[in-house]
Amino acid sequence: MSRDIQITFDSGDPARLAAFWAEALGYRPQDPPAGFPSWDEALDAMGVPPERRGDASAIIDPTGSRPRLFFQRVPEGKQAKNRVHLDVRAAPGLDGDARMAALEREARRLVALGATRLRRHEPAPPHAGHIVMADPEGNEFCLD
Repeated sequence: MSRDIQITFDSGDPARLAAFWAEALGYRPQDPPAGFPSWDEALDAMGVPPERRGDASAIIDPTGSRPRLFFQRVPEGKQAKNRVHLDVRAAPGLDGDARMAALEREARRLVALGATRLRRHEPAPPHAGHIVMADPEGNEFCLD
């Protein structure tokens, strides 16, 4: 049986984190439900009070081939290292110096968007090398 997945992030600021990941991955904000020209109108119809409208945000892959990312507000901040993380494939098909140069370019772009560079792992067989990053709320991910 085939199943779709959604990746959910707990967040202090769902809209900000969704905007970061949309830029990082080439995603876009999810459209409002059918029949509603805007999210505000949809949320009005759902009875969501204005003060709760920033509690969630979702982004989608424009091609529809990758999973939806959902961001939900939680009261607590990040407490420890992620047990699951995303690997952002930023250098497909590249090896050695060319691979690491592509990863460095992507790391600089993501830092400009609010990410933090944590550490670089050099290529050493059997591993091709990668850069460990954190998103604006400290969630670790790898540029791979």
